[in-house]
Amino acid sequence: MKLRFLAVILMGCMTTLAGLAQASVVDTLQQEYKTAGAGPFSAAKGEKMWVEKHKDAESGKEFSCQTCHTDDLKKSGKHEKTGKVIDPLAPSVNKERLTDIKFVNKWFLRNCKQVLGRECTPQEKGDFLEYLKGQ
Repeated sequence: MKLRFLAVILMGCMTTLAGLAQASVVDTLQQEYKTAGAGPFSAAKGEKMWVEKHKDAESGKEFSCQTCHTDDLKKSGKHEKTGKVIDPLAPSVNKERLTDIKFVNKWFLRNCKQVLGRECTPQEKGDFLEYLKGQ
């Protein structure tokens, strides 16, 4: 009985720590973006980025973030070209999301170039992180 109680307490602590790590990374990045002149950040604009379709310059095919990640941030997606499974983006179901600044920066660089054909602006990154925080 004591072991089960300790396991429940430990899981609760781990969940709290993961949430704090996510908040810390998002706060740090959004502060960097504000220093670059961005802000205030809007979850609605972040969501708009998520669903907005863009035309690929090479193929002419339209796609959005949802093309690979699905329309539900809490579900796994699949990369359109490689078929690789993509873990959910929602921090509420994927505790690994938004816990590593280097990874978030790499993710933005790769995905913005792939979807938008360019790097995201600090404002766009801040808006998207604001949207993700609520997921």
